[in-house]
Amino acid sequence: MHFEEITKETLYIALEIINSNPGFNLHENDNAIRELADLEEEFLNPVTTSEFIKLDDTYIGVVDYLLENPKDQCLWLGLLVIHSDYQGFGFGAQAYALIESDMHKRGLERIRIGVVKENGKAKKFWESLGFLSIKTALSENGKEIYVYERLFSKDCS
Repeated sequence: MHFEEITKETLYIALEIINSNPGFNLHENDNAIRELADLEEEFLNPVTTSEFIKLDDTYIGVVDYLLENPKDQCLWLGLLVIHSDYQGFGFGAQAYALIESDMHKRGLERIRIGVVKENGKAKKFWESLGFLSIKTALSENGKEIYVYERLFSKDCS
């Protein structure tokens, strides 16, 4: 498994991955289907890093993160989504482990995520990876979210 930068030319692949998860889209955006323009703003910006998760030559997911949130100086994982066809095989956990290892090598010690209150599937996934809920907050679009945090293991390599 490895990561590849999302570009304007490959954005349509990210759209297909995102739209394979209509339930997630409803929780996050109140719309089951996203448009290319939405993703252009979200993934092609100078602030966050947006990458595909690839298994050999197959695009199986998307990850988007902010190395240092100016509000709290923490690494924030904004999105980790696996195409619906590839869910249930442990690819999300594997992708997260690679992200954590890379960030630990950069000297970072923790990561935060926000999970929409109604997204029970996401809460269960992140809790299974050792994330702990540290507070509640409102997202930019006014949704109540649980803020989760995970301290990196000392043995990350």
